[in-house]
Amino acid sequence: MEASQYNWTDVTKEFQEACKELKLGELVHDQYFGLFEAMSAIEMMDPKMDAGMICHQSHLVLGFDKSVIAGKLKIKDISFASLTGIIDDSFACLVTWLEGHSLAQTVFTNLYLHKPYEIEDRNMKAFSIAMLKMVDIFREIVSRASVFEEEDFQPLLYGFKMATEVSDIRAIGMLKEVEDDIQKIVKVTRSKQGEERDGETAGQHAEATAVYSRIKFTRLLLVTLSSLNKREEMGSTIRELRKHLTPCRELLHSMQATLDRGVVPAPQQQPTSTVSYSTIMGFEPLVNQRLLPPTFPRYTRVKSRRETMTYLDGLIQRLQHICSIVDCSGFHSTLEFMRDFSKLDSCVVSRSVLQLLFLPGDKLVHGTTPILDVLRETARSFICPPALMPKSSLVNNAQAKEYVDVFLNQAVRPFCSLLQITGNNRARQRDKLAHVLEDLSTLQDKADKVDAFLHNLLAKSEPQRQHLACFGSWVLCHVIQVMIQFLLLGFELELYSLHEYHYIYWYLYEILYGWLISVLSRADGFCMEYDAFVAEQQKGRNKKTKKKKRQRPYARDITIAQAHQNLSGGLYKAITAFQKEGRHKKPMFEFDSEQVRYEHRFGPFVNVNTPPPVPFEQFKDMTDMYHYEVQPSRDLFLSACKCFHQAKTLYESISNPDEECQALLKVAKTNFVVIKLLASGHKEDCKEPPEFLYTLHKAFPIIKIT
Repeated sequence: MEASQYNWTDVTKEFQEACKELKLGELVHDQYFGLFEAMSAIEMMDPKMDAGMICHQSHLVLGFDKSVIAGKLKIKDISFASLTGIIDDSFACLVTWLEGHSLAQTVFTNLYLHKPYEIEDRNMKAFSIAMLKMVDIFREIVSRASVFEEEDFQPLLYGFKMATEVSDIRAIGMLKEVEDDIQKIVKVTRSKQGEERDGETAGQHAEATAVYSRIKFTRLLLVTLSSLNKREEMGSTIRELRKHLTPCRELLHSMQATLDRGVVPAPQQQPTSTVSYSTIMGFEPLVNQRLLPPTFPRYTRVKSRRETMTYLDGLIQRLQHICSIVDCSGFHSTLEFMRDFSKLDSCVVSRSVLQLLFLPGDKLVHGTTPILDVLRETARSFICPPALMPKSSLVNNAQAKEYVDVFLNQAVRPFCSLLQITGNNRARQRDKLAHVLEDLSTLQDKADKVDAFLHNLLAKSEPQRQHLACFGSWVLCHVIQVMIQFLLLGFELELYSLHEYHYIYWYLYEILYGWLISVLSRADGFCMEYDAFVAEQQKGRNKKTKKKKRQRPYARDITIAQAHQNLSGGLYKAITAFQKEGRHKKPMFEFDSEQVRYEHRFGPFVNVNTPPPVPFEQFKDMTDMYHYEVQPSRDLFLSACKCFHQAKTLYESISNPDEECQALLKVAKTNFVVIKLLASGHKEDCKEPPEFLYTLHKAFPIIKIT
């Protein structure tokens, strides 16, 4: 454009004079420029604020074509040492992306991935295309599962091509071809009996072996990911996973042993720099800086090569563990498996794969069975409701069947949400559990109405049987478990202050675990009654065969719940005793409000009708009785000691305890000894606050007296 079209006026002096009229702390406010805009604004051309200025600080940034012209990027005759380093750093960028960073600052700092078809070196070309295919599959898996948040995963491609012209099968074939060629070099250069190799041949063999293991690992990983993305029957997918994951892990060990064979970046001129990028041939950390939004500079620390191998090894182990989901029978065991898996050090990829293996889409479990049928069988096995049992008059009643079908269809959404929540990170799980409580509470009200209607129908044909609280107990059990999980996650996420511990453990002890034990006992009784009913009907028909008496189906679950209840009670009473002795100080509530904190912690429970929420005034009334004890702290310590001893006894009675029960047994034993000493007057004059150590369990601590 011509310069005459503009009439620039320099207002810098007037602007600075106007600024002098502002007092300290004053800000200019306009209809379209308020505090939010002022805090969001950046100063253009300022390296500390403008991300685009980073490109002008260190060196000239060259893209793929300019790097090739300048001789800084080889596209043919790439040495094995360079290839090994490029592959290792490419996987480091991939792993960093999977941990929540952007593709522009990780994977696509590799210039070879910008234009893979122009690479003449067959090894590099095959690997580059395979890397793009893996990125694309990872994106699709995580996006399909839809259990990620912005802090977990960034799927934005920034306009880069993902080699869609090449099919997965062709990409795998290209890797196999170069793998076979490199294997020939490995065989030719390996030591032969009776012959001595020179140093050059031995070095060539070691470098060829390093590249061979990496190319083969890439191929097997791509095959594994492709099988996950085929959306086929889950049985064949699991077989493919198990077939390829074991050799993948073996190859990783070989890759770890040859990390020193790849070229390494030159030492940084500024060792204190917060930026950690690969700077070997083929990598340009700032090549995509212009693609980032105009915000404050974001520094991405790319994982080291050794950290990358550790991450990939962990990912493969998690995928191998996930394959065990096919051994879960029923919805409840699957939900428990997913909850236990989410407690582990999982990643967004493994959590997404787990979701897709169980419920790949269209509400079909493992891609074959409708979720509605699974929920029907789950309700049947949980409490044996007459409407779902074969020897009942309600089975052939069209009206009863319609009511049950409508209820189960309404149950699909909240129960699928329970599964999906386990795929989110732990912090997001707690937020989503609060929301799903509303859906479950609504479903519980509908379940009670369905139970009442079915009970009236059943009373006409079979007056000796009842249908009250069948579906309602099934839903209520999940409501209580969600409430317990919500509170325990607060400890894991370190959300509670020390002075809040007493009413969290009190709520678990007095309310939630008590209700859970009651519901499980009710389900236990219903199942035993149904077995007795069936046995009575078969009595006399076949006198030769005698069936063994069925064991109580929920005896183990009830024992575990009782143990958790006593452990919570012991912690609550011990903390209350510490408060009585002045060891556990509360904040000055003239600057804070205990009621506000209490209502905030249990806010999501307000929407639940059963169990009814406990208001703060009721909590105070129920806990005020300890004020009237003659020796409150000593008596509370003795009461806590009994709770810990009872918890220890219950945990010891569990056959084949899992790792969590074993850890909680150690917590109960340790706390029993500590509180017993305090109850006997040990360190009675000490006013030092106790320490709560979450070394064995994330929600139930060990009490340490200093």
